[in-house]
Amino acid sequence: MNQTPSTERTQVPEPEDIRVRRGSRVLDVRFADGAEFSLPFEYLRVFSPSAEVRGHGGGEPTLVTGKQDVDIERVEPVGQYAVRLCFDDGHRTGIYSWAVLYELGRDYAENWRRYRERVAAAEAEASS
Repeated sequence: MNQTPSTERTQVPEPEDIRVRRGSRVLDVRFADGAEFSLPFEYLRVFSPSAEVRGHGGGEPTLVTGKQDVDIERVEPVGQYAVRLCFDDGHRTGIYSWAVLYELGRDYAENWRRYRERVAAAEAEASS
């Protein structure tokens, strides 16, 4: 049985700085432990923690495509634990807790690789 602790159950440092870089479509997040992540808007949109994307149960999230040009219109604080990212495609239901942002940054390479594989498989299935 895998005993790797989940970011949600362990203490995650708060972000010290969150910056929207519209020109490069990247959200920069710097955490108190020194971790720094540059997260593309498209990545944040397709990995939204919303029920629309993640569903209400376990398993693979909904495959969201066509978000290469998505923009973040604004970042809204949610209490002392999260932000809501408001995207220009109307998506506003994802609450990005500090743990979710940290996990998305930490796991970016693997998440993006898996996502690209799913997109390629869906495209191949659609063309056959």
